[in-house]
Amino acid sequence: MGNGNSFKHLKTKEVNELIKSTKFTVEEIHKWHGHFVKECPKGRLGKVEFQDIYSHVFPLGNPEKFSGFVFNVFDKNGDGTISFQEFIMALSITSRGNVDEKLDWAFKLYDIDKDGHISREEMTEIISAIVEMVGPNHGLSTLSAKSKANQIFDSMDCNKDGYLTADEFRICAKKDPWIVHALAMDPAYLHR
Repeated sequence: MGNGNSFKHLKTKEVNELIKSTKFTVEEIHKWHGHFVKECPKGRLGKVEFQDIYSHVFPLGNPEKFSGFVFNVFDKNGDGTISFQEFIMALSITSRGNVDEKLDWAFKLYDIDKDGHISREEMTEIISAIVEMVGPNHGLSTLSAKSKANQIFDSMDCNKDGYLTADEFRICAKKDPWIVHALAMDPAYLHR
Protein backbone atom coordinates (compact mmCIF):
# COMPACT_ATOMS: atom_id res chain seq x y z
CA MET A 1 0.00 0.00 0.00
CA GLY A 2 2.72 2.51 -0.57
CA ASN A 3 6.14 3.06 0.77
CA GLY A 4 8.21 5.86 2.24
CA ASN A 5 9.16 7.18 -1.19
CA SER A 6 5.61 7.63 -2.46
CA PHE A 7 4.19 8.70 0.88
CA LYS A 8 3.64 12.39 0.23
CA HIS A 9 1.19 11.61 -2.59
CA LEU A 10 -1.44 8.93 -2.34
CA LYS A 11 -1.80 6.92 -5.50
CA THR A 12 -5.25 6.27 -6.93
CA LYS A 13 -4.87 2.56 -6.17
CA GLU A 14 -4.06 3.33 -2.51
CA VAL A 15 -7.06 5.66 -2.20
CA ASN A 16 -9.35 3.04 -3.76
CA GLU A 17 -8.07 0.39 -1.34
CA LEU A 18 -8.67 2.74 1.60
CA ILE A 19 -12.19 3.55 0.41
CA LYS A 20 -12.95 -0.19 0.37
CA SER A 21 -11.42 -0.86 3.79
CA THR A 22 -12.55 2.27 5.69
CA LYS A 23 -15.69 4.32 6.17
CA PHE A 24 -14.12 7.50 4.80
CA THR A 25 -14.78 9.31 1.54
CA VAL A 26 -12.09 10.19 -1.01
CA GLU A 27 -12.09 13.77 0.27
CA GLU A 28 -11.77 12.69 3.89
CA ILE A 29 -8.92 10.31 3.09
CA HIS A 30 -7.03 13.09 1.34
CA LYS A 31 -7.72 15.50 4.21
CA TRP A 32 -6.50 13.01 6.83
CA HIS A 33 -3.50 12.21 4.67
CA GLY A 34 -2.62 15.92 4.50
CA HIS A 35 -2.72 16.16 8.31
CA PHE A 36 -0.68 12.98 8.64
CA VAL A 37 1.99 14.20 6.19
CA LYS A 38 2.21 17.49 8.06
CA GLU A 39 2.71 15.76 11.42
CA CYS A 40 4.77 12.84 10.08
CA PRO A 41 6.78 14.02 7.07
CA LYS A 42 8.65 10.70 6.94
CA GLY A 43 5.40 8.83 6.52
CA ARG A 44 5.52 6.90 9.80
CA LEU A 45 4.30 7.74 13.28
CA GLY A 46 6.56 6.49 16.05
CA LYS A 47 5.62 5.60 19.61
CA VAL A 48 7.05 8.82 21.06
CA GLU A 49 5.12 11.01 18.63
CA PHE A 50 1.98 8.99 19.34
CA GLN A 51 2.46 9.56 23.08
CA ASP A 52 2.87 13.29 22.43
CA ILE A 53 -0.57 13.36 20.82
CA TYR A 54 -2.08 11.77 23.93
CA SER A 55 -0.12 14.16 26.17
CA HIS A 56 -1.81 17.12 24.48
CA VAL A 57 -5.24 15.56 24.92
CA PHE A 58 -4.60 14.52 28.55
CA PRO A 59 -2.20 17.17 29.92
CA LEU A 60 -3.01 16.51 33.59
CA GLY A 61 -2.27 12.81 33.52
CA ASN A 62 0.37 10.42 32.30
CA PRO A 63 -0.82 8.81 29.05
CA GLU A 64 2.43 6.95 28.33
CA LYS A 65 1.25 3.47 29.29
CA PHE A 66 -2.20 3.73 27.72
CA SER A 67 -0.97 5.34 24.51
CA GLY A 68 1.54 2.47 24.24
CA PHE A 69 -1.30 -0.06 24.37
CA VAL A 70 -3.29 1.86 21.73
CA PHE A 71 -0.16 2.24 19.59
CA ASN A 72 0.26 -1.54 19.55
CA VAL A 73 -3.28 -1.98 18.21
CA PHE A 74 -2.80 0.69 15.52
CA ASP A 75 0.54 -0.89 14.49
CA LYS A 76 -1.06 -3.90 12.80
CA ASN A 77 2.14 -5.20 11.18
CA GLY A 78 4.18 -4.83 14.39
CA ASP A 79 7.03 -2.85 12.82
CA GLY A 80 7.15 -0.27 15.63
CA THR A 81 5.60 2.53 13.58
CA ILE A 82 2.16 3.48 12.32
CA SER A 83 1.75 4.05 8.60
CA PHE A 84 -0.97 6.27 7.21
CA GLN A 85 -2.87 3.18 6.12
CA GLU A 86 -2.73 1.67 9.62
CA PHE A 87 -3.74 5.02 11.12
CA ILE A 88 -6.73 5.65 8.86
CA MET A 89 -8.01 2.07 9.15
CA ALA A 90 -7.93 2.18 12.96
CA LEU A 91 -9.47 5.66 12.96
CA SER A 92 -12.27 4.41 10.74
CA ILE A 93 -13.14 1.67 13.23
CA THR A 94 -12.82 3.79 16.36
CA SER A 95 -14.72 6.78 14.97
CA ARG A 96 -17.23 5.25 12.54
CA GLY A 97 -17.35 1.56 13.22
CA ASN A 98 -20.48 -0.20 14.36
CA VAL A 99 -20.72 -1.56 17.90
CA ASP A 100 -19.27 -4.97 16.94
CA GLU A 101 -16.31 -3.39 15.14
CA LYS A 102 -15.58 -1.10 18.08
CA LEU A 103 -15.85 -3.96 20.55
CA ASP A 104 -13.55 -6.13 18.43
CA TRP A 105 -11.05 -3.25 18.37
CA ALA A 106 -11.41 -2.78 22.15
CA PHE A 107 -10.86 -6.52 22.64
CA LYS A 108 -7.54 -6.22 20.78
CA LEU A 109 -6.61 -3.32 23.03
CA TYR A 110 -7.40 -5.22 26.23
CA ASP A 111 -5.77 -8.45 25.01
CA ILE A 112 -2.31 -7.04 25.71
CA ASP A 113 -0.37 -10.26 25.14
CA LYS A 114 -2.41 -11.13 22.01
CA ASP A 115 -3.16 -14.67 23.19
CA GLY A 116 -6.83 -14.53 22.18
CA HIS A 117 -8.35 -13.82 25.57
CA ILE A 118 -8.36 -11.12 28.24
CA SER A 119 -7.21 -11.98 31.73
CA ARG A 120 -8.16 -10.14 34.90
CA GLU A 121 -4.58 -8.81 35.00
CA GLU A 122 -4.87 -7.39 31.48
CA MET A 123 -8.17 -5.70 32.37
CA THR A 124 -6.49 -4.21 35.45
CA GLU A 125 -3.49 -3.02 33.38
CA ILE A 126 -5.73 -1.17 30.91
CA ILE A 127 -8.05 0.38 33.51
CA SER A 128 -5.01 1.47 35.58
CA ALA A 129 -3.44 3.00 32.47
CA ILE A 130 -6.68 4.90 31.80
CA VAL A 131 -6.64 6.23 35.37
CA GLU A 132 -3.02 7.36 34.97
CA MET A 133 -3.89 8.98 31.65
CA VAL A 134 -6.89 11.02 32.78
CA GLY A 135 -5.07 12.25 35.86
CA PRO A 136 -6.14 13.12 39.37
CA ASN A 137 -9.03 15.43 38.44
CA HIS A 138 -11.34 12.49 37.84
CA GLY A 139 -10.99 11.23 41.40
CA LEU A 140 -9.85 7.73 40.55
CA SER A 141 -6.86 6.15 42.25
CA THR A 142 -4.84 3.07 41.44
CA LEU A 143 -6.76 1.22 44.16
CA SER A 144 -10.13 2.24 42.72
CA ALA A 145 -8.86 1.34 39.23
CA LYS A 146 -8.17 -2.20 40.39
CA SER A 147 -11.57 -2.40 42.02
CA LYS A 148 -13.25 -1.02 38.88
CA ALA A 149 -11.32 -3.46 36.68
CA ASN A 150 -12.46 -6.35 38.89
CA GLN A 151 -16.04 -5.10 38.71
CA ILE A 152 -15.95 -4.88 34.91
CA PHE A 153 -14.20 -8.23 34.56
CA ASP A 154 -16.60 -10.02 36.90
CA SER A 155 -19.62 -8.65 35.06
CA MET A 156 -18.19 -9.76 31.69
CA ASP A 157 -16.85 -13.19 32.67
CA CYS A 158 -20.20 -14.85 32.02
CA ASN A 159 -18.91 -18.41 32.27
CA LYS A 160 -16.68 -17.55 35.26
CA ASP A 161 -13.58 -19.26 33.83
CA GLY A 162 -11.23 -16.36 34.62
CA TYR A 163 -10.78 -15.30 30.97
CA LEU A 164 -12.75 -13.32 28.43
CA THR A 165 -12.88 -14.60 24.86
CA ALA A 166 -13.70 -12.19 22.03
CA ASP A 167 -17.26 -13.54 21.79
CA GLU A 168 -17.82 -13.37 25.54
CA PHE A 169 -16.38 -9.86 25.63
CA ARG A 170 -18.66 -8.69 22.80
CA ILE A 171 -21.83 -10.41 24.07
CA CYS A 172 -21.44 -9.34 27.68
CA ALA A 173 -20.45 -5.78 26.78
CA LYS A 174 -23.54 -5.33 24.64
CA LYS A 175 -25.80 -6.37 27.52
CA ASP A 176 -24.62 -3.52 29.73
CA PRO A 177 -24.34 0.04 28.38
CA TRP A 178 -22.24 0.94 31.43
CA ILE A 179 -19.58 -1.53 30.32
CA VAL A 180 -19.53 -0.16 26.77
CA HIS A 181 -18.99 3.38 28.09
CA ALA A 182 -16.35 2.22 30.57
CA LEU A 183 -14.54 0.33 27.81
CA ALA A 184 -14.70 3.47 25.70
CA MET A 185 -12.66 5.12 28.46
CA ASP A 186 -15.37 7.57 29.52
CA PRO A 187 -14.09 8.70 32.94
CA ALA A 188 -17.60 9.60 34.08
CA TYR A 189 -18.67 5.96 33.72
CA LEU A 190 -15.61 4.63 35.51
CA HIS A 191 -16.95 6.24 38.74
CA ARG A 192 -20.24 4.36 38.67
